[in-house]
Amino acid sequence: MSAASWTGLLRTAARPASWTAQARAPLASRPNWARIASQHRNLSQDARNKIDGVVNKHPLVLFMKGTPSMPQCGFSRAVCQILEVQGVPEEKIVAFNCLEDQELREGIKEYSSWPTIPQLYIGGEFIGGCDIALQMHQNGELEKLLVEKGLVEAEGTAEPGAEA
Repeated sequence: MSAASWTGLLRTAARPASWTAQARAPLASRPNWARIASQHRNLSQDARNKIDGVVNKHPLVLFMKGTPSMPQCGFSRAVCQILEVQGVPEEKIVAFNCLEDQELREGIKEYSSWPTIPQLYIGGEFIGGCDIALQMHQNGELEKLLVEKGLVEAEGTAEPGAEA
């Protein structure tokens, strides 16, 4: 048997019979994926209002796995480290541990239309996850935004009473 034959045989054997039957079924008899997806909405209007309130009330909000002092995910840890390197004081970070609340964990993904956690919000606007935060950190955009929102001082600006 050739390698191509083995691959096809393995693919067929690995998928459930229902997938094969569904793939062969006429389009009209296949499930309506939009209907199925809408059934999996987890965010209640109450939860949406709570998230809106928090995101709009605080200048910096981080939905993460764990806490800033004890992240429980490498990506959450990376965002916390980026904020630390940028000079954001920990007391200015309003963080929510998504591992403690299943509705929040699933709901925040729907709220932002972003599939992963952590999620960073600055000035009421969704910034992104770890990859976006890292990219903005590297190209200087994050520092500009943090200075603009008053979360950190501009580089080279001395604090009152500090020695030069």
